[in-house]
Amino acid sequence: MPRIAANLTMLFTEYPVLERFDRAAMAGFPAVEFLFPYDEDLDGIERALDRNSLSLVLFNLPAGDWAAGERGIASQPERQEEFRAGVGRAVTIGSRLDVPQINCLVGIADEVTAPEVTRETLIDNLRFAADQLHAVGIRLLVEPVNTHDIPGFAVPTIRAALDLLDEVDHLNLALQLDVYHAIRMGEDPIRLLRDHTDKIAHIQVADVPGRHQPGSGDIDFAALFDAIDQSDYDGWVCLEYNPDGQTEEGFGLMRELGLLPAAQV
Repeated sequence: MPRIAANLTMLFTEYPVLERFDRAAMAGFPAVEFLFPYDEDLDGIERALDRNSLSLVLFNLPAGDWAAGERGIASQPERQEEFRAGVGRAVTIGSRLDVPQINCLVGIADEVTAPEVTRETLIDNLRFAADQLHAVGIRLLVEPVNTHDIPGFAVPTIRAALDLLDEVDHLNLALQLDVYHAIRMGEDPIRLLRDHTDKIAHIQVADVPGRHQPGSGDIDFAALFDAIDQSDYDGWVCLEYNPDGQTEEGFGLMRELGLLPAAQV
């Protein structure tokens, strides 16, 4: 049975950040992730994880000016120093919070820089980050993001990410499979699980269309979770979606499938 985690940047947003940990634990989640810890109350996060016996399973490297629409800077040559400083911050915080994996959002392709320079920068930065994280026992991930939601994203498909992994050729770099992004790009997540389980180290899910909770769209989640069970994948499956309604009201299918306990009365 897949191990289910909650993304606290997207779920439980009805509550203050630190209360989201309590709400996730009350809903039956044993683990959580979030996008970024860099401007958060780290002491508070440590206490929230501890009092709820929650595991923190993932966060992202710094990704530039998120509010302005940036989605990563790893492929921008002129920002290599900024990227590497961000890796240092992630190493420090990741070690403190005992996170096993950190994801790299590579960002939107620069239309001005020559593609070969962009690629070389990205490969160099991923090797650097993989080295730095390996030194403290944290695995680096790379995540494809669909170009319908984020036009111009530099690594838009699982196929592109697998090619990138081959080029980087680092034992401490693996793939983050976001089922929503894969389906938006016409890829079959069940086939990806069958063919590339050895490269996949983290899975995120949301339904399609809409990027809402499982059961709100067209994905056959029973078949998806069965495929995960039948594969050799042993990592976390994180719910990363925009709730349609109150967060706690969106777990019906997950409870029906036995992946979350019955709601507390």
